[in-house]
Amino acid sequence: MQSKNASTFSVVKKCITFLQLYASSQLKLKQVHGFSIRHGVPYTNLDFGKHLIYTLVSLSAPMSYAHTIFSHIQDPNIFAWNTMIRGYAESENPTPALDLYHKMQVLSIKPDTHTYPFLLKAIAKLADVRLGGKVHSDAIRNGFESLIFVQNGLVHMYAAFGHAEDAYKMFELMRERDIVAWNSVINGFALNGRPNEALVLFREMSLVGVEPDGFTIVSLFSACAELGALALGRRAHVYMSKVGLSDNLNVNNALLDFYAKCGNIREAQKVFNEMKERNVVSWTSLIVGLAVNGFGEEALQLFEGMEREDLVPSVVTFVGVMYACSHCGMVDKGFNYFTRMKDKYGIIPKIEHYGCMVDLLGRAGLVKEAYKYIQNMPVPPNAVIWRTLLGACTVHGHLTIGEIARARLSLLEPKYDGDFVLLSNLYASEQRWFDVQKVRRTMVREKVKKTPGHSLVELRNRVYEFFMGDRSHPQKEEIYAMLTEITKKLKLEGYVPHTENVLVDIEEEEKENALSYHSEKIAIAFMLINTAPRTPIRVVKNLRVCADCHLAIKLISKVFNREIIVRDRSRFHHFKDGNCSCRDYW
Repeated sequence: MQSKNASTFSVVKKCITFLQLYASSQLKLKQVHGFSIRHGVPYTNLDFGKHLIYTLVSLSAPMSYAHTIFSHIQDPNIFAWNTMIRGYAESENPTPALDLYHKMQVLSIKPDTHTYPFLLKAIAKLADVRLGGKVHSDAIRNGFESLIFVQNGLVHMYAAFGHAEDAYKMFELMRERDIVAWNSVINGFALNGRPNEALVLFREMSLVGVEPDGFTIVSLFSACAELGALALGRRAHVYMSKVGLSDNLNVNNALLDFYAKCGNIREAQKVFNEMKERNVVSWTSLIVGLAVNGFGEEALQLFEGMEREDLVPSVVTFVGVMYACSHCGMVDKGFNYFTRMKDKYGIIPKIEHYGCMVDLLGRAGLVKEAYKYIQNMPVPPNAVIWRTLLGACTVHGHLTIGEIARARLSLLEPKYDGDFVLLSNLYASEQRWFDVQKVRRTMVREKVKKTPGHSLVELRNRVYEFFMGDRSHPQKEEIYAMLTEITKKLKLEGYVPHTENVLVDIEEEEKENALSYHSEKIAIAFMLINTAPRTPIRVVKNLRVCADCHLAIKLISKVFNREIIVRDRSRFHHFKDGNCSCRDYW
């Protein structure tokens, strides 16, 4: 009997050695597994089973295979449990990781230092806030919260939830912070609308001597793109070249996206052309970048080039393609691409694609056709679809359909401030001031606050924010003097303010004053007095640029001989020599 045990132990040891040395693919792993079965090593053997599971997970083999092995092991140890939780956490379906954790609790199996990092990764993927809080409490109760790997997992989890503040609080509690912790908290701010905080943390990281890696640079580019911080992003570009990240595909894709979102589309094209490796994300980023910058024809040419490379476009690629058609008024082409997406690539249209088609029709002034299209859609229209229709009604003056769209929106998202503003603007354009006041009284009663318009500009590696009528800046006297000078020079060029854009019932002179103090005009005045002649000016605005500002900025670009790039909430406007890249179609 002792000889048999020794023989079994020898075979198990040999099988484990084979796994470690030769199982570099799923095929070879199955061959080693087959060898173990032929030599009488049972599934129930803990030593071999845990190594087999570990190898399966490391090779990203189907978790069903690993689960079968795990279920046959008698009394699996904590290593086997952790490996299974890790495998599910890294898979497309992380839910079974939580089931395993609950089973561990039922069986009174105590977690160890490796359990929580994998478990928190699974919860972050599932975005289960309630469960995340519970597991955080479990980690504290079991004495693991102070471990760096657990703390990193908590920072990442809260950032993934969109709870950037909670991620930062966890980060502040850490006595030791490695690159993973810095990346998680920086990324948490960058991806959750807090780019300024992300950049502040990046500077702090440099001061304490932590070297950024590829993940840091990707987050940095995301923050710079959000703010339109071109100069700071360019410094990051230089840095990535110095530290040898120029061939990193993910970093290059983020760099390309950054330049496109800062309106420097030619630099984005240069990055794309110099990439040694490209994937569908690379092509899609540039297609979308060209589209939002007003170069729809170039976007479609690039898409055709992508097809010639035999790359299969993604769902997002076609959103970019149809966006290009929408913003360039190519209605027929838009419908052709929509059909090609279904028939050639077998992509089932998502709500985003239907939204593009409604936008395509609405921008072209085909509001009735857009409404009919919504009525015939095979999927229920969401709030974005109805909001797109309401926006088209406001621009093109279709009151009846606009009221229908608003009625649908009141059921789907009753307190979204932008919908009240659009309806109010629609009534005001029809001179229906009583209805304008009615909408505004409803906003007060429902405690709906209008999102204030703001504009961002970058100067000497710092981002400045301006609001309408903003007088908070130390240079306010110089800024408003420049605004007066701008108005005088524009009027000599024949500028007449579009007072219909001031959608309130006030005197004409008051309307003209209100238009002069829009946030983008203040931002441009600030840049005119603080930058050298002929220096391009870049503005990021959170709302749609109004018709008066669009006309005024065209003339400013001519009178002051400046290229002005404005990114509003849906696209770019490149103003130069009195013209705009959108050709007044936006």
